[in-house]
Amino acid sequence: MGNDELLVVRCQLGEREAFRELVAVWHPPLWRYVRGMVGASHLADDLAQEAWVAVVRGLPRLRQPERFAAWMFTIARRTVTDHLRQTYKMPETAMEEATTVVADDELSGVLTALQIEAGLAALPPLEREVLVLFHLQDLPLATCAEVLGVPPGTVKSRLHRARRMLRNHLAEKGYEA
Repeated sequence: MGNDELLVVRCQLGEREAFRELVAVWHPPLWRYVRGMVGASHLADDLAQEAWVAVVRGLPRLRQPERFAAWMFTIARRTVTDHLRQTYKMPETAMEEATTVVADDELSGVLTALQIEAGLAALPPLEREVLVLFHLQDLPLATCAEVLGVPPGTVKSRLHRARRMLRNHLAEKGYEA
């Protein structure tokens, strides 16, 4: 049993200290994901807190503690999606679009965190989200697919498109990737 899995079980048994440990381990990645999606730190604080409230409420019903990370990021994604939908009156289908182009390439070169952050902010939500999950959170492809609710092939195509869009945006700004 992994450390996260053990922490989840301890939380389910009502140990307050275990929940503090779980938050200490998982709040930074959850906050970075939310911040990557919404762009503003103060908004990320609010949405991350909202996601943690949903995690606390759902934790007793989590039947597979080993899948905590994917489950938590799915809750965070739902929180962000709900916020974006309310803010931009985005139709639900726009968040569920899928594409079929599959190719694998890597961003080469070294850019500063600020340049990458500015580039991410310029991307549409679907592309930004897949880059944040895969590259910034280092989630495996299968976990990204689970969080996004799409097949792994769709994650690959979104990654390809997102990388291309980010590269083009950075090139337009004069940054070499």
